[in-house]
Amino acid sequence: MAVFVRWLGAFLLLAATFNPTEWNYVKWSIANGTTQLPLTLFLGLLLGIGFLICILATLRSIGAFGMLLVAALFGSGLWVLYSWGLLSLQNSTVNTWLGLLALSLILGIGLSWGILQRRLSGQVTVDDDEGI
Repeated sequence: MAVFVRWLGAFLLLAATFNPTEWNYVKWSIANGTTQLPLTLFLGLLLGIGFLICILATLRSIGAFGMLLVAALFGSGLWVLYSWGLLSLQNSTVNTWLGLLALSLILGIGLSWGILQRRLSGQVTVDDDEGI
């Protein structure tokens, strides 16, 4: 459940920032940025802090190579679905949602890597050395 919650948090962060609907920060800030500048800045900073936390945690846990590996795995899965005729990549809305899904999976795995590694291997990892 904890892994799902972390992935969902990453997905909601990405979808709140940009998605193909009208309900996202980018489109809202373009339309209302000049009239509601303080709120636009506040929400942008909140999203930026969320991204900073997610990206730094992901880089710390799986690194850039791990991020690339998860992206390659997702991309190759899409390629398989496309080659079997189960997926068409002509719809830009679907492509945007697939991109959001891929990015959220990368961040979700990065945020949950400690939990996943402990469940798969049975070994506990300790990254903080503050008590030493």
